[in-house]
Formats: sequence, structure tokens, C-alpha cells
Amino acid sequence: MMDEAVHCPKRQPTLRLAPMPGNENMFGDIFGGWVMSNVDIAGGIEAMRHARGRVATVAVNSFQFHQPISSGDVVSFYTEVVHMGRTSITVQVQVFAERRPQKPIVVKVTEAILTYVALDKEGQKRTLPPAIWPELNDADAPPEP
Repeated sequence: MMDEAVHCPKRQPTLRLAPMPGNENMFGDIFGGWVMSNVDIAGGIEAMRHARGRVATVAVNSFQFHQPISSGDVVSFYTEVVHMGRTSITVQVQVFAERRPQKPIVVKVTEAILTYVALDKEGQKRTLPPAIWPELNDADAPPEP
């Protein structure tokens, strides 16, 4: 698989990690479950910020692996809210790996869209507070069940 250099988004990542050899599968690539878990963590951080409280993952809308990740890569998870409903938040997560520290190259390795629901203290759905950024409010969104 050819490494095609790309640029990361021009903002701070929500999460940045360096996978270790213990995260490798039997072929020497980082286990997909490690990537999925950290995508969910990064998306959850973004959703929690907007919900201003507890959230839970309710759907993995899409998940694509573009390239493998290796031990020694520095992996950055960038998040962005793409939709806010009455109780739910949909987050896009893009994952980039910085490879070869001797001659660095950045490649996009994974992208996903996940939906989270805001929860109250009892674990029940709750209405989201007004968006911190007004353009994220979706006044035309249908009510959620």
C-alpha cells in the first residue's frame, strides 16, 4: 500500500497516541480494535464537550480503514461535530499517522462517523443544551424517539 502524504487539519487533535508493540496483531500491524476503541474515545470527548456532560455511543454510522498503522507511528485523532439533534450528537473522526521519524510523512489511516446520546445522572436520555457554536443547532431536525 502506497503512503500518500496529506496534511492534518489545522487545529489541535482531540487525542494523540503512540501505539506500542503490545497493540499489534499477528501480522505486525496495529490491531483494528485498538483503533476503533480510540476513535470512540476521541469522538466521545468531542460529544461530551458539546453535551456538557455524560454521553454514550449509540451508533457507529460508518468506519473505514484506509491504511494500516504500525508501532512507531504517532497517531492523531481529529474530531468535528457534523450534526446535533435534540438528544444526540454525530461526530466525524479522522485519524492520521505520522510515519518514519527520520523522513516524516503524514497519511490518513482511518475515518469514522459515530453518534452519541446525552445522558442524565440516571442514565436516561436528556435534551442537549444550546450549542456553544450556533451553526451546530439544527432547528429543522425531527424530534428523536
